Amino acid sequence: MENHEKEFIFGINPVMAVLVAKERPIESMVALKGGRGDKFQQALDLARERGIRPRLVDRQVLDRLTGTASHQGLALRVGVRVQPSFEQLLQRIDPGAADLLVILDGVEDPRNLGAILRTAEAYGAVGVILPKDRAAPLSGAAVKAAAGAAERVDVVRVTNLARAMKALQERGVQMVGLAADAPDSLDLQPFSGTVALILGNEGKGLRRLTREHCDLLVSIPIQGATGSLNVAVACGIACHVCRHRQKGITSPAS
Repeated sequence: MENHEKEFIFGINPVMAVLVAKERPIESMVALKGGRGDKFQQALDLARERGIRPRLVDRQVLDRLTGTASHQGLALRVGVRVQPSFEQLLQRIDPGAADLLVILDGVEDPRNLGAILRTAEAYGAVGVILPKDRAAPLSGAAVKAAAGAAERVDVVRVTNLARAMKALQERGVQMVGLAADAPDSLDLQPFSGTVALILGNEGKGLRRLTREHCDLLVSIPIQGATGSLNVAVACGIACHVCRHRQKGITSPAS
């Protein structure tokens, strides 16, 4: 797990997703002694089918292993899920097929990363791209927030984000950056073809160089007193609007 070899994947949905996907080697499973529920039991049964004997422990042990009390009684110690390279992802993109990509420029909170992965997977994104440096790790907290989506959407890290954006542009992908100060409104854009939505750091937003490589900068219209939106919430709104435009649905209220 991206240099987090001793971390656990925890939570019922993330654990179930790992067991079903069968893409990661599983070292061990730890389960809450006396745990109940249909999905809890289903996870134990899936583990046993894969030859994994769950170790039953008290809640305090699970809290200590996972570093949280939100493990829902289940945790897996796993190996790394092999992700595609940027070049492999690039070859899979068909600009005319109305695909969707999400690019993160400095998102640092693992929980935001996990929520974004969940949104990206829900809207059928072909991948999430982020820099290798100054970005949230795909840690246990991120996987938990993704609620299983981390096993179903590709996460590609690149050394140079601007260079990756340029390569995508050369393949016909439209670069759309979200910026609170952008004069153009997100819900008025006629998105078509393959679109990459670029979101910036939780506090600083998009870096200057990233902004310069965008084909279009848009803002989310806000009517209330709230001055800004959480980056994961902004991602959800942008994915929804973009997908509706790609399908030819033009009403902002749709």
